[in-house]
Amino acid sequence: MPHDPAAAERPPSSPETAAPRVPTPQEIEAIGLVPLLAPYLRQARGQMPDELRTAFEAHSLTPRHGAVLPQLLAEQPLAVGELAQRLRLSLSTTSELVGALSRAGLVERREDPANRRRTLVAIPADRLPVVQEFITARSQPMLRALDSLSPRDRAGFIAGLTAWAREVQAQDGATAARR
Repeated sequence: MPHDPAAAERPPSSPETAAPRVPTPQEIEAIGLVPLLAPYLRQARGQMPDELRTAFEAHSLTPRHGAVLPQLLAEQPLAVGELAQRLRLSLSTTSELVGALSRAGLVERREDPANRRRTLVAIPADRLPVVQEFITARSQPMLRALDSLSPRDRAGFIAGLTAWAREVQAQDGATAARR
C-alpha cells in the first residue's frame, strides 16, 4: 500500500469525538482486505485441540480470553499489570480475563514471592503443550507474512496492526459504555 503523506498531517482523533472521514483510495485498498481475514478469524475455535475447545466452550471464553495465552507463551509468569500493558487493556479487564481463564484451568495465579501485592499468571505445565500446539498452528499464516517482509516493512506492519487493534478496542469499549 502506498504511503499517504497526508496522514502525517491529520490530527489524532478518538472514536467519541471524531466525525467520520471518507477513506482515501489507498486506505480503501487496505480496508478491502479486512473481509478476507474473516475465514481465519472464524476458524479459530474449530482449529482448537479438543481439550482447549472444551475448556473454552464450557466456560464461555471468547477471543479476548484467548489473547492472553500467546502473551504467556512468550514469557511467563507475568504479573497481571504486565499482561494488561501487553494486551493494552485496563487492569480490571485483564484481571477478569485471567480469573475466567483460571476457573477454566487454562492459567494459574499465584502471589509474587518478591512482592505480595502482585499476582503472577502462568499456563499450567499440564496445559502448556496443548496451548503451544494451538498457538503455533494459528501463528503460521502471520509468520509466513512477516517472513516475506523486509525488516522496515515488518516494523511498519506490526505498528499498523497495533494501532488498528488499539482503535478497535477503543471503539468496542465506547460501544459497551453506551449500552
